[in-house]
Amino acid sequence: MYYLIYGFLYSISLLPFFILYRVSDFFYFIVYYVAGYRKQVVFANLDIAFPTKSKKEKEAIAKKFYKNLIDTFIESIKLISITQEAFNKRSYIDFTEVNELIRQGKNIQIHSGHQMNWEYGHWSITEQIRIPWIGIYNRLKNKTMERIFFKIRNKGTTVLIPGQEFKNRVHSIFKEQYALGLVADQNPGKPAGAYWLNFFNRPVPFPTGPDKGARRNDTAVVFVRSIKLKRGYYRYEAEVATPHGGQLEEGKLTLLYRDYLEKTIIDNPDNYLWSHRRWKWDYKPEYKNRWIDTSPPPEFH
Repeated sequence: MYYLIYGFLYSISLLPFFILYRVSDFFYFIVYYVAGYRKQVVFANLDIAFPTKSKKEKEAIAKKFYKNLIDTFIESIKLISITQEAFNKRSYIDFTEVNELIRQGKNIQIHSGHQMNWEYGHWSITEQIRIPWIGIYNRLKNKTMERIFFKIRNKGTTVLIPGQEFKNRVHSIFKEQYALGLVADQNPGKPAGAYWLNFFNRPVPFPTGPDKGARRNDTAVVFVRSIKLKRGYYRYEAEVATPHGGQLEEGKLTLLYRDYLEKTIIDNPDNYLWSHRRWKWDYKPEYKNRWIDTSPPPEFH
């Protein structure tokens, strides 16, 4: 089955972009207007993030989001056969500051959010980095697609580790200089043990691992965001949040990342994964000791 599906996708990937984008337009129509894929979740998220925007404005963001989402999957298929030269014309990240930190011997912890196109961002980083580039990912339920995406992502100095195996391999991974990539706006599995803070003025849990890891290992922390220049062309911006994560107080890095992510989303609202249920957990009074925001936690009467 793997070879059959991979062969089919490889054939699709050989099509020129202008044809692939017509395919994307077709699936956008099906997904948005016919199937209505997770539209209730998308609009509920937009209501939380942008309460002052009109219904028409939210619909415009949602439509662009769905187009970007379908484009991301189509562009990811193209990675199966695209040449590096052709890819470099479409996606770029300036890693000058990061590579200087690497030259100084620093370990790097990179935080990004659920922005598109995340696969292009990964490939762009692999072109710039020369130390182990560790990516933590969630296994796909479909084993065939799991193998295909592993093949696409396994590039350059990349070391791919399923999230389920990370704890068992963490000590061997961090023996040598490394760069760790984290999509740090994931929902934690256990909200009672997470950091709680406002995200677009609504309490949400953030995982504690990135904050703790940066302080424990004194890593340099870099925030990365995606900017979609036009269809199929991306620029990724890397911003050094701190060269010394070990000097930050507990929770400070999470607050810095929250502020950075909010601004990134406000600047390009249609480029965020709104079908991701970021506000799925409700805040409870027993989480009060986990509250790290500068503003007070919600009150219950």
